[in-house]
Formats: sequence, C-alpha cells, structure tokens
Amino acid sequence: MHYSPDFVEAQANQRRAAQARRDQLLQSQRHPAGTAGALMISHYSSLDSGLSASQAIDMLRREAADAETIYQSYVLDEQRNLLGTVSLRELILAAPEAAIEQVMVRNIISVSVHTLQEEVARLIRLHDLLAVPVLDDDGCLVGLVTCDEALDVVVEEATEDFHKGALIANHVGNLRDATLGLLYRKRVLWLVLLVFGNLFSGAGIAAFEETIAAHIALVFFLPLLVDSGGNAGAQSATLMVRGLATGEVVMADWLRMLGRECGVALALGATMAVAVASLGMLRGGADIAFIVASSMLVIVLIGSLIGMSLPFLLSRINLDPATASGPLVTSVADAVGVLIYFGIASQVLDI
Repeated sequence: MHYSPDFVEAQANQRRAAQARRDQLLQSQRHPAGTAGALMISHYSSLDSGLSASQAIDMLRREAADAETIYQSYVLDEQRNLLGTVSLRELILAAPEAAIEQVMVRNIISVSVHTLQEEVARLIRLHDLLAVPVLDDDGCLVGLVTCDEALDVVVEEATEDFHKGALIANHVGNLRDATLGLLYRKRVLWLVLLVFGNLFSGAGIAAFEETIAAHIALVFFLPLLVDSGGNAGAQSATLMVRGLATGEVVMADWLRMLGRECGVALALGATMAVAVASLGMLRGGADIAFIVASSMLVIVLIGSLIGMSLPFLLSRINLDPATASGPLVTSVADAVGVLIYFGIASQVLDI
C-alpha cells in the first residue's frame, strides 16, 4: 500500500498533535523516581506500518527537527502498539517502494515504565542499543530512554556506590561547593558508629593483657596482621559488590563463590605467612614465628570470607551491598583479627 504525499503530511501533523498530548499526559503522570517512566523522553520518531521506505524517509525528514534521534525509528499501528523498529541505515539501503514492514525488525527489546533505571542502563549496555523503547501498562509506546540518559544513570550509580563504599551518607553533590556543615553531616554518622564498633578490638586486646605482658614482641606484629585481614576483606567485598551491581553474581552463587574464595584466601594467606615468618623468627624466635605465620593465614582467610559474605548478607536483607566495602569490612575484620591473633598466641605460649 502506498500513500500520497498529502496523506503523509497529514499523518505527520496528526503525530505532532498526538506527541503534544502525550507530553501533557507524561507531565501530569508521576512516575516513581529511578524508573524508566521518570527517565524517558517523549521526543522520538515513529512511523506508520503501511508506509514505503521512501515515504518513511520523507516523514523522518519532517520530524527530524523535533525528534531526539532519527537514527532509530519505531513502527506503530493505529493504536500506537509497537510493531517493530527500523534504523535510518536500513531505510536508506532499502528499495524505495519496499514496504516498511518488510524492512523493520520485529524482535524488539523494550521496557516498562515501571522498570528500574539500573535495569534499563544494563539492557542498553548489554545489547549496544542507541535507545530502548518504553511501554505503558497497555503495551503502547510512550517514550524512550537513549544511551545518553543511560550513561547518566551509570555515572550516578557509580558515584553513589563510591560514597557508600566509604560509608558517606548519600551524595554530597558538587564537592567543591559543598559546605563544611554538609560534609560533616554526611560523614559523621558512620564514623561515630565505627568508633563504638572498634571498641571490640580494644576489648580483645584487654582480654589478653597477660599474654601481651609476657611476650611484648607480639605487639610489634599486631598492626601488620589486623591490617592484612582488613585489606583482604576490602578486596573481596569490592569484587562482590561490583559483581552484584552488574548482575555477574546473584544470591544463588554465594555457596560457589564461598568455596572459590576459600581457595584464593588460603593461597594468599600462605604466601603472606611465609613472608612474615622470617620477621617473627628475628623478633621472638620459633614460637613467635609460628604464631605470626599461622595467625596471618587464618586472619586473611577469615577477613576474605567476611568481605565476600557481607555484600550477600546486605542484599538478602534488602540493603545496598555497597555499604559492605571499605571501613565497615575493615572494622569487622580488625576486631576478628585481634581475637584470632592473641587466641593463637595464648594457646601456643600456654598462658
């Protein structure tokens, strides 16, 4: 079926009017923040299913000034149901009289207005899309999310994760213009909580006063050991947070990841144990060397498992796993490391 130029022009005018009505409707609707409905734009190029390739190009030429992009157009029926998509390249290469329904791609990747913006960005990245169409509850096309909006989401989410990884409450905005009061409020809560959390480390040291007094050389290795456990845990937490955020890892993978992390942590701990054993021998003899080496192996193993497991635990209770990295993992691993170190020392030295 072929349409006259006047009919094509009339259809273009009708679409502009429909576009204006959709804009008003979208402004009146309140889509929840963080969803495709709140992120989408309504200035897109659409084509009628009965057009030929040459007529579609003429229609795009008329709509180019108002559309966000004309490189990808969406073929709709009279009820504005999405039938397919066609690129400008495909239209140019097609025969002028070829029906657009013969050129378009019918297998379409689309999202709902309720889809989370992180999922939209993931689909665009995964399939290398210029844009993804957004459908309402009735399956009608109401907008699209372009790769530009998806990139903004990725940057926003990455910034948020960086802040949460350092236990900074929410985003501080432009750091250069942030006030002292704002920076203080964003950082003080978790730091105060971790101060009380670190009391467990102090309590662990106090519980082994006799061991420390009898073998003062043990104090020399305390920062080295607990910091190693915190560093190993922070590494594991960072990898797991990233895996959960990108969808590479899901909750069902926890047991398999636990087994693999045990193997990696044992290898790392053994390597670090060999490195510090000679220092222990020089500072306190064979007993201290054995205590330091065995403590390093166990502390690195436990710290790594804590760092790997905390993101899964937080995800399980519907909290952001990004908060598991950095200071939180380090504080937990430090307290556990103190207990492990002096516990092993007490058993070996029989104090």
